[in-house]
Amino acid sequence: MKLVLFGATGMVGSRIATEASARGHQVLAVSRSGQSPVPGVTATAADATDPDQVAEVARGADVVASACVPPRDGSDPRGPFLALNEALVAGVRAAGVGRLMVVGGAGGLEVAPGQALSDQPGFPEAYLPEAHAHRAVLAYYRALDDGPDWTYVSPAAEIAPGTRTGRFRVDGDQLMTDDQGRSLISAEDYAVAFVDELEQHAHPRARMSVAY
Repeated sequence: MKLVLFGATGMVGSRIATEASARGHQVLAVSRSGQSPVPGVTATAADATDPDQVAEVARGADVVASACVPPRDGSDPRGPFLALNEALVAGVRAAGVGRLMVVGGAGGLEVAPGQALSDQPGFPEAYLPEAHAHRAVLAYYRALDDGPDWTYVSPAAEIAPGTRTGRFRVDGDQLMTDDQGRSLISAEDYAVAFVDELEQHAHPRARMSVAY
């Protein structure tokens, strides 16, 4: 497949680029800097908030993916992050690409029916703005009444660089925890699950979650 990946230089995006390239997919890594996160992966510079630039780099892709993150400048990130995703959708539509995959957040995952993780007492206050931004974006995708065919991929509550094991669980809207009650995934295994979904298209127009 040809994958056009926005936010390719970040912790998660670079690992998705690595995993997809290792499986033989053609990856175009897109970032503001235009730098390649992986040797041998083609890179280009474009602004994900500009629908015309999105369309220009996305034309001819099988799938567009976004590993972009909400702004972390101290302001409320909901408006800017929603605008970025709206621009992505507009650009993907203009390019005629049928699929869009999104690196999501864990804060909106359910710890019980109708109860989100980020609404629970003790959720770190520092992460609340980002969690609220991700939840607003997921609501936006769920309200889309036409293309592209999207998949929103939530990580576990804790995601960090680690080891690629290829062993993890996949679910939908529920927060998954291990025997000690922790919700964990390495960025490497998250990328494995993300590229699995790229290939299998098992969760059309839905959220999926990944954890050990």
